[in-house]
Amino acid sequence: MREKLVPTEDEEQCWLLSWAEINEYRWPELGLLYHIPNEGKRTAATGARLRRMGLRRGVPDLCLPAARGRYHGLYIELKAVGGRATAEQKDYIAALCEQGFFAVVCVGGEAAARMIVEYLEGRL
Repeated sequence: MREKLVPTEDEEQCWLLSWAEINEYRWPELGLLYHIPNEGKRTAATGARLRRMGLRRGVPDLCLPAARGRYHGLYIELKAVGGRATAEQKDYIAALCEQGFFAVVCVGGEAAARMIVEYLEGRL
């Protein structure tokens, strides 16, 4: 019997951005969706330089700067199946929500796509 391969977080995010590009005809705001490259292994010197440039622990992976209803924009921390948000990520998400953003953790690209649709259609 074959084991089912679970996509990595990177693969889930690539799928989501492809989905967004395909669906821009329906929601042009998807052209504003961007990744915040906050992850990855770095040397100590590179990490220090990036922190001086404004890198912050816990910032979600994706931002959609499109206002809907009472929200200024949408932030998504994307996780692969089995992944969990860190304490820093949870704290940052809570702070974003206090500032009027809709910020969530989504497990998998499909869940994130559903969240984006609900957000853009004003159903949140």
